[in-house]
Amino acid sequence: MTRFLKPFVGFWLLLCCLAVLTDATYLKYQDPKQPLGARIKDLMDRMTLEEKIGQMVQIERKIATPDVMKNYFIGSVLSGGGSAPAEKATAETWVNMVNEIQKGSLSTRLKIPMIYGIDAIHGHNNAYNATIFPHNVGLGVTRDPELLRRIGEATALEVRATGIPYVFAPCIAVCRDPRWGRCYESYSEDHKIVQQMTEIIPGLQGAIPANSRKGIPFVGGKQKVAACAKHFLGDGGTTRGIDENNTVIDYNGLLSIHMPAYYNSVNKGVATVMVSYSSWNGVRMHANRDLVTGLLKNKLKFKGFVISDWQGIDRITSPPHSNYSYSVQAGVSAGIDMVMVPENYTEFIYELTRQVKNNIIPMSRIDDAVERILRIKFLMGLFENPLADYSLVNQLGSKEHRKLAREAVRKSLVLLKNGPSVDKPMIPLPKKAAKLLVAGTHADNLGYQCGGWTITWQGQSGNDLTAGTTILNAVKNTVDPATQVVYNANPDASFVKSNEFSFAIVVVGEPPYAETSGDSLNLTISEPGPNTIRNVCGNVKCVVVVVSGRPVVMQPYVGIANALVAAWLPGTEGQGVADLLFGDYGFTGKLARTWFKTVDQLPMNVGDSHYDPLFPFGFGLTTKPNKY
Repeated sequence: MTRFLKPFVGFWLLLCCLAVLTDATYLKYQDPKQPLGARIKDLMDRMTLEEKIGQMVQIERKIATPDVMKNYFIGSVLSGGGSAPAEKATAETWVNMVNEIQKGSLSTRLKIPMIYGIDAIHGHNNAYNATIFPHNVGLGVTRDPELLRRIGEATALEVRATGIPYVFAPCIAVCRDPRWGRCYESYSEDHKIVQQMTEIIPGLQGAIPANSRKGIPFVGGKQKVAACAKHFLGDGGTTRGIDENNTVIDYNGLLSIHMPAYYNSVNKGVATVMVSYSSWNGVRMHANRDLVTGLLKNKLKFKGFVISDWQGIDRITSPPHSNYSYSVQAGVSAGIDMVMVPENYTEFIYELTRQVKNNIIPMSRIDDAVERILRIKFLMGLFENPLADYSLVNQLGSKEHRKLAREAVRKSLVLLKNGPSVDKPMIPLPKKAAKLLVAGTHADNLGYQCGGWTITWQGQSGNDLTAGTTILNAVKNTVDPATQVVYNANPDASFVKSNEFSFAIVVVGEPPYAETSGDSLNLTISEPGPNTIRNVCGNVKCVVVVVSGRPVVMQPYVGIANALVAAWLPGTEGQGVADLLFGDYGFTGKLARTWFKTVDQLPMNVGDSHYDPLFPFGFGLTTKPNKY
């Protein structure tokens, strides 16, 4: 009998060992066939407190070594403004950097992939050779949601070309005062236009399935990116347009002006929402539980994750970081799920861990945050495809995308004045002329044309920052070969008089800026712009093209200019400006912002009782294209 039992026992032990081995290799959360909820639960059941808190941390790429990712279980990495792996880095260099960091995450016990985020405010603006689209202030002029969807699609491809799956865009602020340094990131002073422009979200992420429940995020595959609606809430309504300041408005006003675009964004499946530095009636948004958790998460049923802005929780206190324990408690308790630290991560991890262990922050709040972060990572397919490849590198700055950006430029320009009367228009300009003058600081400066958030955080001057076409070169490309084009950035009156120019194009405006550096109380065009306008337009027929992130003081120059064009910040494709000036296409753009007479009128928005603009909201002359 024993001799028959031994083989049976051996066989039984073998089965048990195989079962154990099978159980050890099969992890439910790694099985894409399992329901999303089951995968999230299975993974969270396996996670330690240390691993969970690591998921809530986002750090800057400069400190994101593979060892840091592995040892601290870091959940996310970002490139801050201008933060690139190398100067003029190729798409391949970006992919290699992202993958190197990702390998650190994949070497952890549970192999949870990190998510890499980057600002893509008007195209993939940190990447050399990327297509730079007009800033939002110009795109709002188009009132063309379908165009915004296509721009989102193109941006997603260019970002994915560099191995990155997450963008901090779109900004859906409703800028109510152009003195704000971020006003060019806003589509309009009118929330209805901002709502229309949220169509960029399905462009970035893919169209949400028809049967999706409200608030459930959606990201449609390896050619799409997770988007981020920002900055929640009221960032465009601060007093005197001061960046990161206080928005004074009642609850109904907050909901009716600043909130509507968030309804649209959540309904379109936006993956993440970024909290604003600003305050609402004195309460910092990063500490506002009623709005972040109560309104966004509970009432709107938003199921993606909420991310802080750069050192956002530090700035809950004034001065920043003066009571870090309180800031961590207030920010995480308010409902922030992922904290953009972005450098001193050990301090944040230590403090949050301490507070959880001492029951200051409940474990349920940590679980809510981690569940939301993991939901996005699973939905994006990061667990199945954590590493990027080179298959999309040719999408960066592709001809198709540049053609789309040129179309966006054409649709975003606004013709404010065109000759002395309707029957004597100056535009379209003739392509055949003996000699024409192009003048102004912004005529041959790609950096000025693109504005802030281009290659560097604040933007820069010059033509070496990336690939593109300046307005001067666009003019040269467009006119008849026999037409002589003379460029002089700031000619004196005698130069203009002595050269017998047929006409002149003067391109002036603001220098690049971003965020607080752009706050302005005077809103004047930069010197020597006014001098150039006077010297040129006082002595020859001229069109003035204004390159700016918002309406600026133009009342003194309207009379002297024969034609006036608002070009906003058109980006790399300056050829779109020449397309309209010379009549290959007609002007169609209508102001999405009120153009004031003097800064003393501000804030002044359409519908205000003191409304007395230089050019009203919705204004824009039209032209018909030439028939050649």
